[in-house]
Amino acid sequence: MPTRDIVVIGASAGGVEALQRLCAQLPADFPAAVFVTQHLSPSARSMLPLLLDRVGPLPARSPSDGDPIGRGTIYVAAPDHHMLLRKGTVLMRRGPNENRTRPAVNSLFRSAALAYGGRVIGVVLTGLLDDGTEGLIAITAAGGTSVVQDPEEAAWPSMPRNALKRDHVSHVAKLADMGKLLLRLVKEEADPTIPLPEEYRIEDRMAAQEFSVLEPGIETPGSPSHISCPDCGGVLNQIESQDEIRFRCQVGHAFTPLGLAVAQSEELERALSVAARTHRDRIRLFEQMGANAHARGLPRAEDRWKEAAEESVQMIAVLEQAMQTLRKPVPDGEA
Repeated sequence: MPTRDIVVIGASAGGVEALQRLCAQLPADFPAAVFVTQHLSPSARSMLPLLLDRVGPLPARSPSDGDPIGRGTIYVAAPDHHMLLRKGTVLMRRGPNENRTRPAVNSLFRSAALAYGGRVIGVVLTGLLDDGTEGLIAITAAGGTSVVQDPEEAAWPSMPRNALKRDHVSHVAKLADMGKLLLRLVKEEADPTIPLPEEYRIEDRMAAQEFSVLEPGIETPGSPSHISCPDCGGVLNQIESQDEIRFRCQVGHAFTPLGLAVAQSEELERALSVAARTHRDRIRLFEQMGANAHARGLPRAEDRWKEAAEESVQMIAVLEQAMQTLRKPVPDGEA
């Protein structure tokens, strides 16, 4: 019988240190393949594979698209690429962002659940917002096992805390104990695999760029939500599965409700920033025109330009107050 030989780990803010501490605990004969997705800047070179390779006996590297999967290796997602699993193979693809992130934890977890079912152990570590929660739900629904870092010790507790709000989590552990826990779990017999709903497979193929959602006959799962996508402006479909709601547009951009709320706040803040900058430009224009009217001996015109400038000053204050309100954390988040 197969064992739990596929370990997928997701982290965000504070994740580099947490991943180093965890990977240092894994022995040289660790009988599983380990896959790590850490949120990364899309344009920066990642030193994470080198850092994880140095801390313990297991080799760590960023795979190439189509590389075979082998036990006793740590595979690390590269910047600006989703890392996805197929039977015996790892994919590196530039599919649509999920929660404005690529690589995304949910993409990795979802693909692992579809490919390996009950053989998967999903691990959520420190991080912002809720990436990984939907992925853990998919893993446990497929018969896999879930592990979450104790949020009380996490540098950024939002990711593990949001995961724990669901009833799918199998184990909660401190980092110091997680290596021993994983070593015990990977030696256990895997539970039977449970087929996932078809929408999971469609979303996984979108992340892998195996088809375009704009192709004839290809439909985005779910139903129109009447909410626009913050990334492209298209209509978001609302997908309900395993008692959870998530969103995906026709281009393929995906959001959890918390991630969508944060993305909308960012869009509003950008729009307000543009409006405030435009008002500052208007003040300079009005002051220049007021000075011109003064030089020409036109006091009424000068007063009108001065009044217009004062109105723009008031509008800037209103816009800046609105931006301060937007910077407050959304419910259940710590962004």
